[in-house]
Amino acid sequence: MTRRQIVALLSVLIVGFGGAGISSGQGHPPAAEAEPAAAATEGSPWRLVWADEFDTEGLPDPEKWAYDVGGHGWGNEELQFYTEKRAENARVKDGHLIVEARREPWEGREYTSARLVTRGRAAWRYGRIEVRARLPSGVGTWPAIWMMPKGWTFGGVWPDEGEIDIMEHVGYDEGVVHGTVHCKKYYHKLGNQKGAQIPVPDATKAFHEYALQWYPDRIEVLMDDTLYFTFPNEGTGPDAWPFDKPFYLILNIAVGGFWGGAQGVDPDVYPQRLVVDYVRVYEAR
Repeated sequence: MTRRQIVALLSVLIVGFGGAGISSGQGHPPAAEAEPAAAATEGSPWRLVWADEFDTEGLPDPEKWAYDVGGHGWGNEELQFYTEKRAENARVKDGHLIVEARREPWEGREYTSARLVTRGRAAWRYGRIEVRARLPSGVGTWPAIWMMPKGWTFGGVWPDEGEIDIMEHVGYDEGVVHGTVHCKKYYHKLGNQKGAQIPVPDATKAFHEYALQWYPDRIEVLMDDTLYFTFPNEGTGPDAWPFDKPFYLILNIAVGGFWGGAQGVDPDVYPQRLVVDYVRVYEAR
């Protein structure tokens, strides 16, 4: 049995029996007494608690994924309309999740895309999250693998509640991947954004694993297990560390926007795809 088959089997067991470390939304209560399955790698410090191997074709699994929907710019003057349960924008095929941005008129917008979220299904506090993906290319594309808090603690004000960006890539700077955190004390409008970049020259042509390791005292962002960004908990309170509560996962492609569209949008590159091989979530043993 291959490693992928083992992890797929474990993910089925986890869905069936629940897992410690998962904070599930209403309608998906965790099995409080169930023990999470062991991670596939023997001797690993991590224990698998949630996974999607994308082995069932069709729309993304509704037990694991919901959708953000709309075309209001999403606070960044983005150009796309995010659709819901539309295979043209989000589907599982040949063992992969495909998130596709398309140039087509939709609800007053020129582009469509999808923004998949685990909100209401699962959220996690601390642990390791792995997403193996191939990124879209072209000026104006802005794919992201990122996390937002399950519930509001500080009135729902961004960035006070916190944001964790495991992977961002803008098409006009192809082959450079970014890992970032946002909080009240540190974010771009204050000129003190905390983040780092790593060159991934073939990011749009090959699969790479983008990962987060999140502990009570630090956040680490990795690419193919190369650690390139660490954000420590400086112990000064929630302005600098709102990262002590469950966050849910988001996968999307934006079109344009303040950053993605900083050098324009090439309309001729579409459709473009974020192709995801797997998502795996672990807790510390």
